[in-house]
Amino acid sequence: MMDLNQLETFLAVAEERGFSRAAQRLHRTQPAISQVIRKLESSVGETLFDRAARDGSLTAAGELLRDYALRLLALRREAASALDELKSLERGRLQLAANEYTCLYLLPAIDAFRLEFPHINVTVNRMLASRIAEGLNLRTFEIGVVSYRPDPTQFRTIAVYGDSLAFVVSPGHALAGAGRVSINELGQENFIAHNVASPLRRRVIEAFQRYRTPLNMAIELPTIEAIKRFVAMGGGVALVPHLAVAQELEKGELVRVTVDELEMKRVLRLVHRRQATLSYAARAFLRTVRSLARNQGPPFYYHVERAA
Repeated sequence: MMDLNQLETFLAVAEERGFSRAAQRLHRTQPAISQVIRKLESSVGETLFDRAARDGSLTAAGELLRDYALRLLALRREAASALDELKSLERGRLQLAANEYTCLYLLPAIDAFRLEFPHINVTVNRMLASRIAEGLNLRTFEIGVVSYRPDPTQFRTIAVYGDSLAFVVSPGHALAGAGRVSINELGQENFIAHNVASPLRRRVIEAFQRYRTPLNMAIELPTIEAIKRFVAMGGGVALVPHLAVAQELEKGELVRVTVDELEMKRVLRLVHRRQATLSYAARAFLRTVRSLARNQGPPFYYHVERAA
């Protein structure tokens, strides 16, 4: 097997047209250079230099190998340069994963990251939160966003955002001006539900059962975006993460009504494999998230959660 050091020595002899001059250039002895060339010739099964010519002339096999050697060493230089660019964040890729809701947290973080590192390509893979741990183990992406805490022995989690459940209605709804209602007053309402099973959905169902109040979920839709639009049209009411409706509340397209019995806090977390060696881009992204929390303050924060 030939190696790059042998090829480097071979090219030095060819370029200097002699073993002694190549030895001087490489700061080695001539016998050491001759030994390297003999091993290289043995590994390729061909004589590479015309020993009779005494001027370092290449044989036909040597001429052919020189072309490949030049290309291989150029590739080594290119690889080293690319690795330096990765380290300096002049190139690279950041692979993240989030579901429809948690992706909203990523938007300001990605914006801040891209302003600082414009040469890094960022991809957010859309994935059910329940599948993110599996995707991390498969190395599909480096960092995921979840609203629960996966196995702390396998995954490192960083709490980054505090959110809450919001009961929202259209501006024309009878409860829009109420400000605050009891869960018992919601038994006749038509709830527009998300058709993806989740721990939050179970908690809501359990709350209605605990207060002996009917929960009418006559319509189930596949996305939070669709739920928001349907509620804004007056088609019903909904319980959704506040982060998902913040803009609509600000614009007056939806109205939030407080329901004390349904006050549920949620913590969004960044998660990655505990034993993973994160890329330079991923490490830079975590630094960006930490700076975002420091500059913005609540609901943004940055808290590395303990393993135990």
